[in-house]
Amino acid sequence: MPKHSRIRGQRRKLNSSHKIAIVGVAALGVTTVVVSAGTSSAEPASRAVTSAHVAYSTEQIKDVKASVTDRLAGDSMKIEAIAAQKKADETARQQAEAKRQAAAEPQAAPQRTEARPAEQPASRSAERPQVQKAAPKTYANNLDGWIRESLDIMKSKGIPGSYYGLHRNIMRESSGNPMAINGWDTNAAKGIPSKGLLQVIQPTFNAYHVAGTSWNIYDPVANITAACNYAADRYGSMDNVNSAY
Repeated sequence: MPKHSRIRGQRRKLNSSHKIAIVGVAALGVTTVVVSAGTSSAEPASRAVTSAHVAYSTEQIKDVKASVTDRLAGDSMKIEAIAAQKKADETARQQAEAKRQAAAEPQAAPQRTEARPAEQPASRSAERPQVQKAAPKTYANNLDGWIRESLDIMKSKGIPGSYYGLHRNIMRESSGNPMAINGWDTNAAKGIPSKGLLQVIQPTFNAYHVAGTSWNIYDPVANITAACNYAADRYGSMDNVNSAY
């Protein structure tokens, strides 16, 4: 076979069977060039490698962050839903409690709205019963009246005596004369005669005078009460006196 024919045949074979191999060699050459270029400076190769890893890692972090965010959002929604449910339950419980208390309380009677006739103000005299003041007790201006008035005063002062005891001693001493004077006994001889219904000397009258009565020794009531006050101090009561005292 001619030489040129073999060469063309080899080329033909080369082109068909070793096409892939040639491409691989070319790629290997490019890789070699790149590696050769990288070996001249360590920093560009390191950056290239790091950049590739960072790009891949960033994509993974984004996916993780998105997943965590979605999960937190879901948990937050669940928490809010639980809180809302608890609030709704509490509101329902409070409303039920209010209804229960309202049902337990007695119902107030409805207020009457019709107009009531105006009432006339009651007078003070009608509201309070009239209190009639007791009229002051009066006594007759005689021996009976003088004895009775004297007994009322003596009772208020705690001085003992009876109507009979006073009347008996008055009749013996003065016969019921309020102006009677003894001018003959020892007291008269001393210049201090006995005077009045119960014949009292002036020093005794002054010492045993009863408050609220007259200071006039001839006043019937003043004379009786002073003499009875003296007799009570010395004899226990005018009722115990049966003679000159």
